[in-house]
Amino acid sequence: MTPSKDISRLIEIMAALRAPQTGCPWDIEQDFSTIAPYTIEEAYEVADAIARGDLDDLRDELGDLLLQVVYHAQIAEEAGAFAFPDVVQAITTKMIRRHPHVFGDEKARSAGMAKGMWETIKAQEKAEKRSARLARGLDPEDNGKGFLDSVPVALPALTRALKLQEKAARVGFDWSEAAPILDKIEEEIGELREALAKGDTASIKDEFGDMLFAVVNLGRHLKVDSEAALSGTNEKFRTRFHYVEQALEKAGNSLEKASLAEMEALWQEAKTAK
Repeated sequence: MTPSKDISRLIEIMAALRAPQTGCPWDIEQDFSTIAPYTIEEAYEVADAIARGDLDDLRDELGDLLLQVVYHAQIAEEAGAFAFPDVVQAITTKMIRRHPHVFGDEKARSAGMAKGMWETIKAQEKAEKRSARLARGLDPEDNGKGFLDSVPVALPALTRALKLQEKAARVGFDWSEAAPILDKIEEEIGELREALAKGDTASIKDEFGDMLFAVVNLGRHLKVDSEAALSGTNEKFRTRFHYVEQALEKAGNSLEKASLAEMEALWQEAKTAK
C-alpha cells in the first residue's frame, strides 16, 4: 500500500484493515457502536483545529474524520447494507434536491427561493424515507414516534436541550419572552436547595438538570448559544488559571504548594490583566 490522493485508496486500506484473516485484530472486532465515540471525538477535534486557526491540524483532523465515514461504510458493506459510493450518492442527491435555486431549471430555480421550500423538500424526503423503510419491512418511524424523537440522543446535552426546545417552540410550546424564564431558573435553584438540604442524591441530580435546562432556554431567548457561551467561559477560565500558574512559578511557588488565598489573589489579578 502507498499513500494516495484518491479516495479509493483509503477505502482499500480500510477493507484491508478489516480483512478477517490478514487485517488488524483491533479494527476487525469493532462495530458501529464501538466506533461511534471516536467519530464524535474526531468531529470535535476538527472544530478545535478551526477554533485555533491551525490549518495543518485541520487538514489532518478532516482526514481522521473522513476515515470514520469510510470505517462505518465498510462495516455496512460487510453487512450487505450499503457501501461508500452509496453514502456519496445519498448526500449528493440530498444537496441537489435541497438547492433547486442552484441546480434546477429556471422554473425550479425560482420556486427554490420561495419561502417554506426548504421545509417542503425535507417533508418530501421524510415521506420517501418512510416509504423505503416500509418496503424493507422496517418500522417507518426510524427515530421514534413522538414529535421530539427526531432530535438525536447523541448530541451534546446542552445542544440537545436547545434542539428540543426549538422544536417544541414550533408548535407554540414556549415562553413568550425571556423574563419569566429567570423566575423559572430561580424556582429550579430553590428546588435544588431543597434537594441538597435533604441529601437526596437522585433529586439533586434531577433538579440540577432542570436548572441547566432552564438556563439553556434563557440563552435561546437571549439569542445566546449555550455551547458557544460555555466554550468561551471554559477558555476564559483556562487562560486565567494559567496566569495564576505562571505567576506562582515566577514567585518560586507552585499550584501544589500555594494556599487558596494566594491563588485567589492572583485570580483577581488575572481578571484585570490583558
